[in-house]
Amino acid sequence: MEKKIIKTDLLVIGGGAAGSYAAVTARREDPELNVTVIEKAHIERSGCLAAGINAINAYLNPGETPESYLHYVKNDSYGLVRDDLVYSIGRGLNKVTREVEDWGLKILKDEDGNYLKRSSRSIKIEGENFKEILADEVERSGVRVLNKTAALNYIKKDGRVCGAFALNLREDRFYVIKAKAVICATGGAAGIYEPNNSGRAKHKMWYPPFNTGAGYAMGIRAGAEMTTFEMRFVALRVKDVIAPTGSFAFAGGRQVNQQGEEYLKKYSRITTAMRLYATVRENKEGRGPCYLDLGHLEADKKEKLAESLLGMCPGVVLKWEDNQQEFSELKVEIEGTEPYIVGGHCQSGYWIGLDRSTTLPGLFAAGDVAGGAPKKYVTGAFVEGEIAAKSAVREIKELPQNFLDINISELITNEYQRVKTVLDNPEGAAASRLEEKLQQIMENYAGGRSQYYELEASKLKQARSKLKELKAESRNLKADSLRDFLAVQELLERIDVAEVLIEHLLYREETRWPAYQSRLDFPQRKKEWRKFVNSRRSPVTGKIEIIEREYKSLEEYSSFADRSQEDFYLEYNL
Repeated sequence: MEKKIIKTDLLVIGGGAAGSYAAVTARREDPELNVTVIEKAHIERSGCLAAGINAINAYLNPGETPESYLHYVKNDSYGLVRDDLVYSIGRGLNKVTREVEDWGLKILKDEDGNYLKRSSRSIKIEGENFKEILADEVERSGVRVLNKTAALNYIKKDGRVCGAFALNLREDRFYVIKAKAVICATGGAAGIYEPNNSGRAKHKMWYPPFNTGAGYAMGIRAGAEMTTFEMRFVALRVKDVIAPTGSFAFAGGRQVNQQGEEYLKKYSRITTAMRLYATVRENKEGRGPCYLDLGHLEADKKEKLAESLLGMCPGVVLKWEDNQQEFSELKVEIEGTEPYIVGGHCQSGYWIGLDRSTTLPGLFAAGDVAGGAPKKYVTGAFVEGEIAAKSAVREIKELPQNFLDINISELITNEYQRVKTVLDNPEGAAASRLEEKLQQIMENYAGGRSQYYELEASKLKQARSKLKELKAESRNLKADSLRDFLAVQELLERIDVAEVLIEHLLYREETRWPAYQSRLDFPQRKKEWRKFVNSRRSPVTGKIEIIEREYKSLEEYSSFADRSQEDFYLEYNL
């Protein structure tokens, strides 16, 4: 296995939405800057945008403002978000949307030339090739891209992140990438719980199965402060094909149970989490399965729905055709997915500043890996990538010219040997066996689908104990190739994320977000728990420390002291 040392001004880990936008922004800020992106897959079809999307779900249509966006996000998150981060995203959403349109994204428009609304905060697009558009812009910007290159660990010297170790699977190459600043944009974590489908279809899931929490795990191992892992995300999706339900809902679909009852009408306040919780409850109490009923819609609306799904999730349309589904009787069964750890739909991730700096000097975070700002979606990831890039460029300019001459020979030897030890081990266990054990532990003891996502301390403590045993087993793994080693690495990432998740789930003694974090032993939402649960794992002892951080309203942040906003978080929400 060849060793190769690279020096770059800015290293972006992850070539998805946030990473691509960050790289382009950095080169725009300083055309002389040496920017490198490492991407585990291929940048043209990687990450959450790989299959395309049919809408931009974070855009402020006329009548909406950054303040109203914050209001919406905070309300949907039961009053607990980082107001400063969400508001800063709201201020940039429309700008980045216009820019990607200039790059080639087709946004649908009405006869007057206005963007075609999907809702007050979303617009319709033809985005099957969205990722290719981003990749083309990255290439035009002169960014170096290392495809098929998986990040392993940060290079940390004297408390500062100054690069990363990585493996190129195609070229059998061990990379040492020295960088003046690093932006982590690796996405969230899937595969921690048992998936909806088994066997060869196990990767038919909502979140990319190859997002294994690499960025989270690298930060956890390096001692970064993390936030709100307990706010898991569970997507409400079409059964089997795991197609998005939003397109059906916006088309006019009604959520009904087995008896045809529109069960959401039982609830006075409908949030994203509540739509899921209500469905889970119907199933648990014997009134399922539940459906999205489209039978009442006009034929042209159904045809338009099918067309829009072809640009995002063609599998569901192909299934209708295969089953010779009559549109006049169209009704699709819905269910919750496995729980995911993401900072884009929910808010699990690095604890960051307004400039998207993490608690580790030299390291910034953007997109799904950045915590505190849920419902950012694709355009929110763009905004965070832009902010992180501008902040990183400013910091790079302040560093001495010889910064990358640091001596890290011992760190290189240790990481290279870690990889070689697994590759040279003929007797160890296969990663796939331990991956199944991890998923079984989390499924049965940490609120998986089969448990209706419900949590309680006694089971969570069992999960903690079993994860400790699993981690001991993971010290003796084997890999016959670099591809096998990547499976080992991804397993270790998932275990690191799962350990932190358990501590967060145990610590929050309330039910803040229905279904995402439902505690049977603490079923009520409590006013005193309107605060952030953060954590930091010691790089020396491995012990996870829980840290409480207070919630602050927008005007309490010095950057927004003049932006007073009424706290609408009323008593009935508690």
